[in-house]
Amino acid sequence: MAHLAVALFTFGLLSVVLALRGWSVVLLLIPVLFSLVIVRYRTTADRDQVTARGLLSSETVRWDDIDGLRFGRRSWALARRRDGREISLPAVTFATLPLLTAASGGRVPNPYE
Repeated sequence: MAHLAVALFTFGLLSVVLALRGWSVVLLLIPVLFSLVIVRYRTTADRDQVTARGLLSSETVRWDDIDGLRFGRRSWALARRRDGREISLPAVTFATLPLLTAASGGRVPNPYE
């Protein structure tokens, strides 16, 4: 769905590029970068661990090292580690917690039950 938004943005940007010509073609790199960000940011989880991938880095944490989840001002969940540090879990929202519950083998409680 996010790539559809990028496609619509690209379509709108084409009118600017075609009207200005020349160096404005460089503007078409913006949608490419948006698509790369969409592909890169993600959270993958299984019964043993969770991996949070950012734009330039990724961090894998065992479920046993996670003390809990919370939601701050941003829409993505934050995993609080036992040592007090927090890591952002991209694309994990309150609405997707049931999927994380299933992937974690029940280690993350389902708030809808």
